[in-house]
Amino acid sequence: MIYSTATVPVNPEGETKLTREQVWKGLELKARDARLFLPPGLCTRCDVVEESATHFVREATIAGSDIREIITLEPQSKVTFFQAIGPREGAIINELFEDEAGALQLRFYCYLGLRGKQPNGLEEQAEQMQFDSENGYKSALLSTLKRTRQLLAQGRL
Repeated sequence: MIYSTATVPVNPEGETKLTREQVWKGLELKARDARLFLPPGLCTRCDVVEESATHFVREATIAGSDIREIITLEPQSKVTFFQAIGPREGAIINELFEDEAGALQLRFYCYLGLRGKQPNGLEEQAEQMQFDSENGYKSALLSTLKRTRQLLAQGRL
């Protein structure tokens, strides 16, 4: 199994200050259309195909893999992506919270397995290393905040 976590401050010194509501709008927008937040060409399709009062379902092609995710939103707090179809199974969570000092933080954590692969085998170990690397999910959190600031500056948030 793959377990990874990363936390970054939402408002580091020198950056445009974001409110909880602005970050939340960015997270919800990312959940509905990953193309706006991922590097160009990485996500070639992202469609919400079902919506209810408790969740929505999106189908996407990311890094060449077709995925189907059930996504739940806990307003102003948490987005959970349940991997229903695709190379991974499990959950990915983006959580917005205040630390002990009251500073807004954005945390990623996941608990995943690779479908059809040996648990804790070489493929999962490689994926674990990638998730935990400087180019892994910490980088994704930082780019999400950067893109949220860009959308805000453009009046699109």
